Amino acid sequence: MFPFEHIITIDRASKLPIYRQIAFSIINAIRNGVLKAGARLPGTRDLSKSLGIHRKTVIAAYEELNAQDWVIIIPRKYIMVSDRIPIFNPNKWNIVKAQPSYDNVFNLPFRIIDHEIKDNVIAIPDLIIDDGHPDVRLSPIDELLKTYRSYTSKRHTIKNACIGTEQGTLPLRQELVQYLSETRGINSKVDNLLITHGAQMSIYLSAQLLLNSESCILVGKPNYPIANKTFEETGAELIEIPVDENGIDTVAIEEICRKKKINAVYVIPHHHYPTTVTLSVDRRIKLLELSHQYSFAIIEDDYDYDYHYTSSPYLPVASGNHNGNVIYIGSFSKMLDPSLRIGFMIAPENFIIQCTALRKMIDVGGDGYMQNALAYLIKENELKRHLKKAKKIYLHRRGYLDHLLKNRLSKYISYSLPSGGMAIWIKVSPEYPISNLMKVPQLKIIRIDEKLNAFRFGFASKDEKELEEIVDTLRTIFENLTVKSKIT
Repeated sequence: MFPFEHIITIDRASKLPIYRQIAFSIINAIRNGVLKAGARLPGTRDLSKSLGIHRKTVIAAYEELNAQDWVIIIPRKYIMVSDRIPIFNPNKWNIVKAQPSYDNVFNLPFRIIDHEIKDNVIAIPDLIIDDGHPDVRLSPIDELLKTYRSYTSKRHTIKNACIGTEQGTLPLRQELVQYLSETRGINSKVDNLLITHGAQMSIYLSAQLLLNSESCILVGKPNYPIANKTFEETGAELIEIPVDENGIDTVAIEEICRKKKINAVYVIPHHHYPTTVTLSVDRRIKLLELSHQYSFAIIEDDYDYDYHYTSSPYLPVASGNHNGNVIYIGSFSKMLDPSLRIGFMIAPENFIIQCTALRKMIDVGGDGYMQNALAYLIKENELKRHLKKAKKIYLHRRGYLDHLLKNRLSKYISYSLPSGGMAIWIKVSPEYPISNLMKVPQLKIIRIDEKLNAFRFGFASKDEKELEEIVDTLRTIFENLTVKSKIT
């Protein structure tokens, strides 16, 4: 008799029901040609006995196979492999254990986006230094979710949530037009707005429409790395421009514009990422002049405009006279919660139309209920109240972290206190390679630059106790490194 117990694999630790494991094993045997069309299968009593399982489990497996037309069941007589399936070339059943299909690699040609092979196992460390996240505990999430739930129970709000999500619901775009005019001095209309799943989607859409293999884009050095990858994926040439204490160097931009055609400049004028410097007023004016003179687009990423502490924030480049050359990008992730994936783009209507069309190819629309709930928060001034409260708390946390760094880590680091934002750019002394911090299993630093031996220390999401814990951990690490260096 055919040794069925050798072709049927049962893993009792698996979450897959045993009857389905039996069914899949028999299907694999048929596909491999081990079991041919018309072959008789053992009865339910015999198979359950040989496998050491309950008969009802085997009955369920055979019923599953019969429902999928792999076997034919003749009641009280026999069970056989269906004679309607194609003939497969036989493989020896005892040579190798059948491998699950998705344990194989994809051997057909496809484009590689990321050449680094990463470990898929995600370990959550004890301490995380983020790159500038808001404190979700302060956000009006409860009010937002309360409004969200109420919108799912009313006929008119259900209808409104399903309309216009490709570009963003009309209520949210209407409220944003007013809000951005009051807070940023940006004069726009609802047709100039596209709601996206965060700033990164806006960057991607802009890059796809502006750039190709014959294009050239200028970015700051150092810069937001994911934006760089997004631009490079279009095939465009990416040229890095130095960033100093006054922001991106517009003199260097002008020198390049004189030599070659530039299609776009990506700029983060308000707390540049990662160094947190602010673009000076004279460079903002110069950048607009160069954009007009050399006809290039400005992609303005204004990810944390709302947090400025020493004075009123500089108005965005997009608020100036730019003849429609500026694509303005923002996000609510930095205002409320990193997991709240709602961002926005402002641009001339014809550009927004094409961005919307491209967005529909990869994402037919956003969460209408959430967008309308957010619109309600803006309309009721809940967002402004939250930002006023959060800014006061973040200012205190910035000062407290400054105190901790000066008193406990000054021997190992240097930094300039930023005028705003939610992070401090920390430069580590050369004798302490930043790679050593990456080897500490209980600590995770989200944004590290090995070349500059520096990292971003996000302070907004941490209270005083949490900031102390992280700074003390860093001090212990540096002290241990000092001892090791003396020994060696």
